[in-house]
Amino acid sequence: MKTRHLTRFVAVVDAGMHAPRAAEGLGVSLASVYTAIDVLEEEVGHPLITRTSTPWALTPAGRLLIDEARTRIAEAPAAAPAPKAAGGGKAKASKGKGRAPIVKGQPKPYKKRQGR
Repeated sequence: MKTRHLTRFVAVVDAGMHAPRAAEGLGVSLASVYTAIDVLEEEVGHPLITRTSTPWALTPAGRLLIDEARTRIAEAPAAAPAPKAAGGGKAKASKGKGRAPIVKGQPKPYKKRQGR
């Protein structure tokens, strides 16, 4: 079981079994919360939450897992800090392509053709 999935499961339970509120609190998409619960249910082999009733409720397997999930999250090592991006050098202006080169015998592209 991944700590990320357990964290999302615990967040749903702590949010009063309200997945959208848990997703907002974690700063993740609602689909990732649903996916995490589905993955945990598949790993455990039992449904963790009854989703048929309007207020969701924990199943007996969910009640057992919530205590274990909280201890695993507490015992998990802290996440490694994100690597700092390397500092950039001097910014250079983009010069673009400029105008087309002058071909002998051809009129300049920005000038009107002279009448004779």
